Amino acid sequence: MNQIVDETVDETGRQIAERIRLERDARGWSLAQLAERAGVSKATISKIEREEVSPTAVILVRLAAAFDLTLAGLLLRAEGDGSASRVSRAADQILWRDPATGYERRQVLARADHPLEIVQVALPARQTIVLPASSYVHIRQAVWVQVGELVIIEDGARQVLAAGDCLPFGPPSGVTFVNETELPCQYVVVLARS
Repeated sequence: MNQIVDETVDETGRQIAERIRLERDARGWSLAQLAERAGVSKATISKIEREEVSPTAVILVRLAAAFDLTLAGLLLRAEGDGSASRVSRAADQILWRDPATGYERRQVLARADHPLEIVQVALPARQTIVLPASSYVHIRQAVWVQVGELVIIEDGARQVLAAGDCLPFGPPSGVTFVNETELPCQYVVVLARS
């Protein structure tokens, strides 16, 4: 079903693996049940949980959606959301890198007591990320390009965004993010839980 290309598991990868095991166990799901709900192979989930490989962004989004969480929610649970401070310090923000594409995701703001999340993304040159509709079920979001150019394909409609452009998303549908250029693209995603 899905392939994981990076076999390097860092500390964040270990925390993610443990969180996936905990979320699955808390629901009383077998590997097969989670695989069916997420659309990810049982073997892939097993390798992630055993810390043999790091999951890609697409796989993490599918697993989070199966748990009825946003990607940020899953990552926050993995890192432990114990901060009492309302200030989201740059040094404490979760930075995750997709081993398949080099896509980097910095969780700028996410709190259990606040409906808004802010994510900063760096998408390398000539890379594509495809996220399923299930990742947008309980959220509304807008993308604001900071550097470079980003192509967004949503429900068959193609939008080309340059630096400064912003696009809000409609009803949940599959979304493809593409950097068709030779330069990196950086954008901010603002999400509101519904």
